[in-house]
Amino acid sequence: MSAEDAGVSAEERADGPGAAEVRRHPNPLTADSAFIRACRREPVPHTPVWFMRQAGRSLPEYHKVREGVPMLDSCMRPDLVTEITLQPVRRHKVDAAIYYSDIVVPLKAIGLDLDIKPGVGPVFAEPVRSRADLDRLRPLEPGDVHYVTEAIGMLTAELGATPLIGFAGAPFTLASYLVEGGPSRNHERTKALMYGDPQLWADLLDRLAGITAAFLKVQIEAGASAVQLFDSWAGALAPDDYRRSVLPASAKVFDAVAGYGVPRIHFGVGTGELLGLMGRAGADVVGVDWRVPLDEAAGRVGPHKALQGNLDPAVLFAPTPAVETKAREVLHAAQSAPGHIFNLGHGVIPDTDPDALTRLVDFVHTVTEDTSGARPGAR
Repeated sequence: MSAEDAGVSAEERADGPGAAEVRRHPNPLTADSAFIRACRREPVPHTPVWFMRQAGRSLPEYHKVREGVPMLDSCMRPDLVTEITLQPVRRHKVDAAIYYSDIVVPLKAIGLDLDIKPGVGPVFAEPVRSRADLDRLRPLEPGDVHYVTEAIGMLTAELGATPLIGFAGAPFTLASYLVEGGPSRNHERTKALMYGDPQLWADLLDRLAGITAAFLKVQIEAGASAVQLFDSWAGALAPDDYRRSVLPASAKVFDAVAGYGVPRIHFGVGTGELLGLMGRAGADVVGVDWRVPLDEAAGRVGPHKALQGNLDPAVLFAPTPAVETKAREVLHAAQSAPGHIFNLGHGVIPDTDPDALTRLVDFVHTVTEDTSGARPGAR
């Protein structure tokens, strides 16, 4: 199947005949929440808000419970996952929780030798650079991540009507870490493999798409109300390369979870030139970073997708009046979108004042509240 066929097929699955059946949300407690309604491009009582990386980093209570616990270990302890995921919901009153984990957790779960080094990121002892290396990427089984099922069960019991967002790393971003052996500024080894051995590259991404889809299925079946696919490094690609060499694998992931009826979000950094293609991969919501205004993004993505974003995270270091001015600009630009979830254009910066996030949530809720209950999703 060509990349073009994959993109069109995914879009038709999201918006064509039978879409109504797919879109019935399976969780009655969260189905009428502002967040889920905005994802579905339905009227909302206020613009919903959540923040990428809200579960940790900037919160003192997060650092307290994580003290002395390595990152990957904390992702495998249901008690810690539950506490850390709930912390921003308690403090900021956000409209959705994001499951606390890391994009490399499923790769660790299938037995790859990796570690998350402070100040560096994920580091793999044995990079994947040959066909023989693919043998180490076995399928993910639910039992490999039993702690995810346990943690989500605990979380949904606590969250009630507040949706929980599950997430996973997209095949391209996972492949970049695997091929480079860790974080990379230029992705030179990744691109060399993509250009130099297209079949091996396609097989690698297909294998990762299967692992990613399995990881998302575990989260949905345990109770997640939505999922987000993070393609953090996709912005390093030209549109033709993305269309040909990445889109089919991302489409495979979205297609694999389409039947569950939960909203699917797609986000990448520096992906302004890829927004339309990312939407075609099959998401219901396209995340936008701060570099593209939401009214412009709406034109690039098209009329059948909600948008998420897109306040510059650095704005939160400015005085409150300046933050509110910039937030109003985001909300105004979002009026062109058929549905809008307010978020940052990337993750919360670690040194952010948590109170600034709390004030921002309250501000967005207050200025967008519609007492008639008939507010459209983008206003």
